[in-house]
Amino acid sequence: MGTGDTAGAPAARRQWQGRSRRAAGAGADAVVIGAGVNGLVAANLLVDAGWDVVVCEAQAEPGGACRSARLTVPGVDGPSSTDLSFGIDLFSAFHPFAAASPVLRGLALGEHGLRWRHAPTVLAHPLPDGRCAQLSTDLGETCASLADFAPGDADAWQEQVALWRRVRAPLLDALLATPFPPVRAGARLLRALGAADALRFARFGVLPVRRFAAEEFAGDGAGLLLAGCALHTDLAPEAAGSALIGWLLAMLGQDVGFPVPEGGAGNLAAALVRRLRARGGELRTGTGVDAVTVRAGRADGVRLADGTVLPARRAVIADVDAVSLYRRLVAPEHLPPRLFADLDRFHWDSATFKVNWALAGPIPWSDPRVARAGTVHLGGTMDDLTVLAAELARDLVPAQPFVVLGQMTTADPSRSPAGTESAWAYFHLPQRPRGHAGTAGARLPATGAVTGRPDEHDVAVLLERLERRIEAYAPGFTALVLGRDVQSPARLESMDRVLHGGALGGGTAALHQQLVFRPVPGLGRPETPVPGLYLASMSAHPGGGVHGGPGAMAARVALGAAGPTGAARRRALAATHRMLYSMPARSAEPG
Repeated sequence: MGTGDTAGAPAARRQWQGRSRRAAGAGADAVVIGAGVNGLVAANLLVDAGWDVVVCEAQAEPGGACRSARLTVPGVDGPSSTDLSFGIDLFSAFHPFAAASPVLRGLALGEHGLRWRHAPTVLAHPLPDGRCAQLSTDLGETCASLADFAPGDADAWQEQVALWRRVRAPLLDALLATPFPPVRAGARLLRALGAADALRFARFGVLPVRRFAAEEFAGDGAGLLLAGCALHTDLAPEAAGSALIGWLLAMLGQDVGFPVPEGGAGNLAAALVRRLRARGGELRTGTGVDAVTVRAGRADGVRLADGTVLPARRAVIADVDAVSLYRRLVAPEHLPPRLFADLDRFHWDSATFKVNWALAGPIPWSDPRVARAGTVHLGGTMDDLTVLAAELARDLVPAQPFVVLGQMTTADPSRSPAGTESAWAYFHLPQRPRGHAGTAGARLPATGAVTGRPDEHDVAVLLERLERRIEAYAPGFTALVLGRDVQSPARLESMDRVLHGGALGGGTAALHQQLVFRPVPGLGRPETPVPGLYLASMSAHPGGGVHGGPGAMAARVALGAAGPTGAARRRALAATHRMLYSMPARSAEPG
């Protein structure tokens, strides 16, 4: 018997045994709701532990916000030309967190077909005056770019990279792989830093990126890279914690780049699915879940959209947003009233407007350095970014949006025919626009302003604004457009229900909804007030990004609850939840 047969036998046996039990009505050990990256990571870790797992996905294909498609357009050589096919990523595209995540690296997805591709440089942030901040995995190239803004900034950046190398492993473990509180990873981080530097690192962790850039760098370039990375979330340059978010993403770019899965983002999800099935797990697509079933105060399965009940003997793992889980999937009588009061305060991150393009050629950037970057930030100076963030805070559609743009064929030549480019770009806008900064903050509706409704008028206005922004840095861009696929906030949500109103992060990245405040004030852990039910989506700690952290934490906590200390854990958790969600006593009315 060959090695492959030997390795495959236990998985095949588990798969047969699991299906036999389910056919007999015994259900699975765990049911996972949602086949996004977090749901698939959780399922993989559970099957690795010997559990029988079924993943239910409402969409026709797995991946959640990590899926790809093809955009087919007519050829450019006249009537006799053949159609051209462009690979587009519908949601996430560049994946620094996935490439560095200890969770995903531990799953060895390269053995299941995942291949990373890289653009010549990682990131470019051009300015209207001709300067350009660049980030590259080549440290010398990054430093040379920043030295163009201020000579001393090359050394200052190298100091940040040295700090990153000291804290990288324990920090990523603490953020992405360990349920809160990360005691062991935190202790390793403390040892790596020492007490004095740990205190200063904690201060850095709550700094606004504008202040951090002013303290550490003399020129503008490094601050633009850091602030632009922070604005991938909904954190303004003046927001507490924006320095850490921007620094983390920039250091990942310096370290592993912003790689893309060869052939499309969907291939990351496909590798997770292949791994799951190879180990005996089951994925059911086109299988929506209408409710989590609860018996004797414990989650014991799910009711599918067709009315079928699928029992779960040990756990239900929910890769859905927190609001949908608690307001739609769990009956209210199973949840404490105070949880609903907390959900009323749940803060979504900004909406998103995204466009995918099939281009006849590379984008004609005025600055040729930008052409080498996989990711491009179009946002102007730090002051411009602050203005943009202030407009969003006032619920105004930005006059000059901060645009994140991806040159996908530049990063992965397999995405489109030779000589062409597959590209996308997005910008943030308010969840509920009440005005339009382009008309001096005029109240809606106004001529040329969005109405706040997801209609053709709004799409046309936002598309024109986005392409005009790109044209300012790449004259002739629109002349290259062969085809467009427009994803309004409403369409993003329709394609993946987790992306509420086009929110990409599962809730704000601001400090008031992180750690023990995510998704609501509590323990910052995957456990819910319903025993046996675990939250594993971006709404849970550690939040948004394709890293598998919420899924891994949910799986590990579920495994712990089923282990030798599970009963004690459940009692302690129940007592903690009673304390956290008990309603305050009303004061006596005056006599």
